[in-house]
Amino acid sequence: MTFVLDSGALIALERNDRAMWRRLKSAFLASEIPITHGGVLGQAWRGPGPRSALLAKALAGVDVQPLGEDLGKRAGELLARAKKSDVIDAALVLLASDGDAIVTSDAGDLETLARAAGRLVDLISA
Repeated sequence: MTFVLDSGALIALERNDRAMWRRLKSAFLASEIPITHGGVLGQAWRGPGPRSALLAKALAGVDVQPLGEDLGKRAGELLARAKKSDVIDAALVLLASDGDAIVTSDAGDLETLARAAGRLVDLISA
């Protein structure tokens, strides 16, 4: 199982949320590399400073994938099927595989997108 991190998860890491840090540590111990994409990072990153230092530390062990042309097109198609509008969320759902866990503060929209994408994922509150 891979953890797929949305901006709520990254913000929780930045705020030094112990439960989120435990999730990240458990992934590392299981040799699982959490993933996200650059659009999600853009929602959470606010520049240099002590809080961003915590996030930077966490990101050292996270696979931040690009939101390029292919993923962007697939996200747009998913949004049309789901009748939603958030491309960042749609692209995040498309990074997940069956059995993965999406760590989110926005379970409602992600559940709709995951269902439309045919993804069988767990949604965990950040």
